[in-house]
Amino acid sequence: MASAGLLQTSLIWVAYGVAVALILAVAVITTFTWQQPQERSATVSIVAIISLTSLLATVFLLPVDIALVSSTSSATLGAKKDWATPERVDSILLTLKIVYYTLYSLDALLCLIVIPFAYFWYEEYDEVEEEEGVSGYGTRFWRAMKYTLVFIVLVVILFLVGFFVPAATNDHGKHMDLDYFKRLLAANKGEKALTFAVGLLMSLGTLLYVLYTGAGLALLPVSFIKSAPSISAPQLSATTASALERNRELQRQLEMRNTGRPDGMSQKDRREMDALLREERTLVRRERLAAEARGEGHSAIFRAWTKVQAVFRPLKLLGGVLLLLLAILVWVSMLITGIDKAANSLCKQHCGYILGHINVFQPVNWIFVQSAKAFPVDYVLMAFLVLFLFSSSITGIATVGIRFLWVRIFQIKKGRTAPQALLIATVMLALIILAINYAIAMVVAPQYAIYGTQTFCVNAPSSPGEQPNCTEHRDMVRPCSEAFRDPIAKDICTPTVMSTFLNRVTLNWPVFGAIDFWAQFAFLAVFLTVFITSLFRTPRLNLSELDEEAEADEEEGLLASTGRRFGATWQDITGRAKTGSTSHAQGEYGTNGDGSESRS
Repeated sequence: MASAGLLQTSLIWVAYGVAVALILAVAVITTFTWQQPQERSATVSIVAIISLTSLLATVFLLPVDIALVSSTSSATLGAKKDWATPERVDSILLTLKIVYYTLYSLDALLCLIVIPFAYFWYEEYDEVEEEEGVSGYGTRFWRAMKYTLVFIVLVVILFLVGFFVPAATNDHGKHMDLDYFKRLLAANKGEKALTFAVGLLMSLGTLLYVLYTGAGLALLPVSFIKSAPSISAPQLSATTASALERNRELQRQLEMRNTGRPDGMSQKDRREMDALLREERTLVRRERLAAEARGEGHSAIFRAWTKVQAVFRPLKLLGGVLLLLLAILVWVSMLITGIDKAANSLCKQHCGYILGHINVFQPVNWIFVQSAKAFPVDYVLMAFLVLFLFSSSITGIATVGIRFLWVRIFQIKKGRTAPQALLIATVMLALIILAINYAIAMVVAPQYAIYGTQTFCVNAPSSPGEQPNCTEHRDMVRPCSEAFRDPIAKDICTPTVMSTFLNRVTLNWPVFGAIDFWAQFAFLAVFLTVFITSLFRTPRLNLSELDEEAEADEEEGLLASTGRRFGATWQDITGRAKTGSTSHAQGEYGTNGDGSESRS
């Protein structure tokens, strides 16, 4: 039996290893897809990839945690398995705790020290000084470290505050006398300092999560549904090339017509020439944008990703509808849990609105509890949910941009993101992922995240020291919850390390729990507002607007419009315009003499 338990736990860890390998691939693709090739920095790329991998690995550890604690007990009998001795369970929990604390510490180190250092390291680079030998790597290192010291001092202060400031005490009523809450309050100084630091970062991340993930959760499915381009990049490139050739031919005709005139061009010809020159600049910019949309000048990964997107573009409509249904399902589940916690929490704001047990049917939690009985089905579903929320966060950041109040500081766009913006976006994603971690464990699937499929038998044991037997009394099997008072349940129900850590944060520091909980309602409101707005807003392919943005160096893509013509798909895959359609496209998307759009 012990070997069976070892095999089961080993398979779970192997699944996590495979997931981390896939996470690394996702981090590489994300980094190289979004950063600007002309200003690419090896240091920035490496730091961004490592940071995203570490952050996603932290979130992906939750289903492993759930699977491991669930594997120690029988869901049908409500008893611990024969191999799950107290020593073996403690060993599993210790391993999980070590991995969790390592990842959390690495996340904090990356966000507060490594990424700021990489930012200043890139900022201190001066090509002229490097060529003249005035500034070397040593000088650059000390300049970057000088600014990073501010963040190091901030980290030290953060942990000192968490180490010395008193946490909440057991003085909030009878519910705080439960064994579950006593264990949460019993933490050493080191754990208390870490919970304070993580709690503060998680609360800051929750504010970003409300704005960016809330908006992105609504925009991502809609962008899939409305993503088919009205005109392909190769077709637009061919159209632009044709228009540019005709423009330059008209310029040559004007110059030849005025050759030899002593007074030069007439005013009428000069005005016409000025209009043609303006149109030429517009067409040149448009030609460059079309080339970027095809992936020219970008990495092989970016070009391959562009081709893959073109191949699967016809499936985007169906995928967008499915993602929209999933987003609505998650929204409804979060609303149900939020109302349930606000009305039925054991100790309200004093313990971060911990819910003893779910009082209303919650669909997402039910799906995870049922799928957890057939691991790794629940792991796959959880991985998909995490990636969905992560992608929604990226969509929100790309749409809203990096702002200070209403002032946009950096724009996040595929293939056009500056290294500084990439690092700042990575920090923002790090904080957002901490908030997503809380949302999944405490709001989206609370029962699944805390106890998984664990149950306990309320039938009294035949003799002291034995486990209760529900073989013939299946009706006496109860799901584990935080509110149990039965001493038998304490020996059988093992909470996940993640839920224990998060609940310890909200219980020891109630202000963090209150912020994180009530922010979920703000998240739901942002999603609903953006979703309703996106339903009535129809994006159009406005070449004049794109030209203006390109002139300001703020636009990179021409395929973000929402026409529903899938004929452009094959052209994007092959990289060639359809023969004989250039003139038609030119007539549909031509330009006037002043460079503005004309549409037949």
